[in-house]
Amino acid sequence: MSETAQTPRLDKTFDPAAIEARWYPHWEQAGAFRPERPGATPFTIVLPPPNVTGVLHIGHALNQTLQDILIRWQRLKGKDARWIVGTDHAGIATQMVVERTLADEGLTRQGMGREAFLKRVWAWKAESGGAITRQMRRLGASCDWANERFTMDEGFTAAVTHVFVTLHARGLIYRDKRLVNWDPKFQTAISDLEVETREVQGHFWHLRYPLADGSGHLVVATTRPETMLGDTAVAVNPEDARYAHLIGRMIAHPLTGRLIPVIGDEWADPELGSGCVKITPAHDFNDWAVYERHRDIGWINILDADARILDDASIPEAYRGLDRFEARKRIVADLDALGLLEQVEDKVIQVPHGDRSGVVIEPWLTDQWYVDASKLAEEARAAVIDGRTAFVPKSWEKTYFNWMDNIQPWCISRQLWWGHRIPAWYTPDGTVIVATTEAEAQEKAGPGVALRQDEDVLDTWFSSGLWPFATLGWPQDSADLSRHYPGDVLVTAFDIIFFWVARMMMQGLELTGEAPFHTVYCHGLVRDAKGQKMSKSKGNTVDPLALVDRYGADALRFTMAASEAQGRDVKFDEKRVEGYRNFATKLWNAVRFAQSQGIGASASAAEPEARLAVNRWILAETARMAADAEASLSAYRFDQYAATLYQFVWSRFCDWYLELIKPLLGEEGETARETRAVAGWVIDQILICLHPAMPFITEELWHAQGERTQDLVLAQWPELSPREDAASDEIAWLVELVSAIRSARTELNVPPAARLALHAAEADAGLAARLERHRTALERLARVERIECTPAPEGGMAQIVVEGLTYALPLAGIIDLDAEKTRLTKAAEAADKEAKSLAARLSNPSFTERAKPEAVEKAREDHAARAAEAERLRAALARLG
Repeated sequence: MSETAQTPRLDKTFDPAAIEARWYPHWEQAGAFRPERPGATPFTIVLPPPNVTGVLHIGHALNQTLQDILIRWQRLKGKDARWIVGTDHAGIATQMVVERTLADEGLTRQGMGREAFLKRVWAWKAESGGAITRQMRRLGASCDWANERFTMDEGFTAAVTHVFVTLHARGLIYRDKRLVNWDPKFQTAISDLEVETREVQGHFWHLRYPLADGSGHLVVATTRPETMLGDTAVAVNPEDARYAHLIGRMIAHPLTGRLIPVIGDEWADPELGSGCVKITPAHDFNDWAVYERHRDIGWINILDADARILDDASIPEAYRGLDRFEARKRIVADLDALGLLEQVEDKVIQVPHGDRSGVVIEPWLTDQWYVDASKLAEEARAAVIDGRTAFVPKSWEKTYFNWMDNIQPWCISRQLWWGHRIPAWYTPDGTVIVATTEAEAQEKAGPGVALRQDEDVLDTWFSSGLWPFATLGWPQDSADLSRHYPGDVLVTAFDIIFFWVARMMMQGLELTGEAPFHTVYCHGLVRDAKGQKMSKSKGNTVDPLALVDRYGADALRFTMAASEAQGRDVKFDEKRVEGYRNFATKLWNAVRFAQSQGIGASASAAEPEARLAVNRWILAETARMAADAEASLSAYRFDQYAATLYQFVWSRFCDWYLELIKPLLGEEGETARETRAVAGWVIDQILICLHPAMPFITEELWHAQGERTQDLVLAQWPELSPREDAASDEIAWLVELVSAIRSARTELNVPPAARLALHAAEADAGLAARLERHRTALERLARVERIECTPAPEGGMAQIVVEGLTYALPLAGIIDLDAEKTRLTKAAEAADKEAKSLAARLSNPSFTERAKPEAVEKAREDHAARAAEAERLRAALARLG
């Protein structure tokens, strides 16, 4: 270890910033995150690659903390633990950032040309890209930085090209004309994940569609009247008696005069609106599905890439060239003038927007490249069914299967310049040649045939789907690939199960024959303290780095772990971070106290011998703590792991063990030597077990305790088994007795300075001897004046039960018993009344079904708290004899 990393004595004040600034560079420079362990069992995690344009947000803090806990834990267990790290080139996000910079200079990418523009993107990446990886270091992420990858680096790009060519040759990639989410601002197709659905105040326009024979009309309702220019049918439900007889009849389109048929299709819901639905296949995903069942109706595209009405002879001249929203206004006015606007209904509607462009997304019919996802899904589905890959919690399998069972062709082309350019070339007659290089394509086309490469690039989800194996040098065989693929666990938010997890499963199985990971751990989303989704518009987002500045990385990390209950979203409350900062300070002060008493680093990893009951007790408690921590992490119960460490450190070690041994440390001889050895060993086990969640403070305290042969990050995880011990059972009894006395004193408002007699009328000779052995501790910790193995005198008293035996604490003359009974009775009645009121609200369906989920959850929490309070107060009342 370097001299600069050592801290021989602890400062009085815990300063996380100074510790973090010292230890992280030391770990990274020492290669501690990937030590040489060629013979060790591998353990591999792949980081969901953040966008190269991104900055650390609170969701990253949760996701990365959980991964770091696992990787540090497995590293402590001696594994060849590798956390594969890198960033995604983030096609649309990066292009947007660079284009914005160019605009400030009065430039455009079109004016610069593709080659010059891409040079500017690479320059931006070198200067500004990857800020998030620097921020990850502040959080303490112990990634394999020496092998950091980027989805546009040379090796990864070669893998992407290889995959495209391979899947095309297998008939799994093809070109087709289908509907896509079209962003008119960025002029590209985007994925569902990049579409943000917003509630907006809109309208339902109810329009009359005249039957061609003049015998009447049908009424349809639409939120997008401009799309009627592309109508090719009106659908009714075949089971709808009102309209079934009209199936096959023709409608004279009210604006174009074009004759379109009435068709029968179950998409038309008799209970919704009029039961009649206009069908515009080229501009609505549901309508396209209807077209695929009724191919003879055809489709008509009415928009260009800018979402303006086409200048086409099939469209009435009055609307040609109009912006879609201007066309909407004119069409509504014209229908009204024709007497065909039956009703305008104000309605809040769901409108898709580009998450980055902010403009309304159009379903648009274009030629794109697709993956036959349904074929790839077969094996990916089977791998979860047969257990090759398991979801934790298991309930998320349902989300995975739902997507697999309803999978659609996957559009993988994007109309961008930044990204992996599609390896396809076109001859003058339109023939498509897919090849690894242009030279290979030219060879296939023949000499002298002019070739034009496809202008589009691949969807970033296509390349990131290769992340688990392309990061390891695939398609080339390598020791890294055979050793670290498949990975052990993927930690991810549940909302990208189908965008990313499923695609990695499909591509991994198709291209390598193996599922890319054994376990998929799905955590929830981070919400605010009220349970609301975080968003900039609500002003409730949280900057994790600001929290690190205020409380330290360890406190934030521990909060993330303690809050992560399987299957539930995280309600983030900054007060919890502050509380865990206090926890870190408590540990700091405990080790400072230990230092002042001559307690230092343990001489051996082996458990020390102990004859004193208090030392045997803490050794047994430490073994139980270590075993519980191991079991919790093995089951991905991060909250239970954090709770185990918190309770042990704060309660068992600091509040009880250190208090119990204070008199012993002042003695001379073997008693003090044994106690110091045990205390030092226990501190070591605490630091090791706590290290995965709180790496900085634990490393600092590890070295402050004494000379070490290695850093804590590379120490040995304890393998301890819980055991029964009569001596330690006696201390457990003492802790329970003191705790019960303290609780009774607090609940009954006994003055802190008052000393009470303790009567144990049911005590046998063994219990009497036990009470005598611990008289000093009871006097000091429970403020007991004397101990009597006789019945308590007549009068008011507090009764407590410990291990089935009743003890009494006389209170006459110490508190006003009647006033205390009155206070407890009133308080219990008030808490009970409030609990019943909340129970009534929760049993009312109008509340549970209509109120916001966060309001219902708060009511449940308040009910549980009030019910528990009422029970506690009644128990305190019952103690008064």
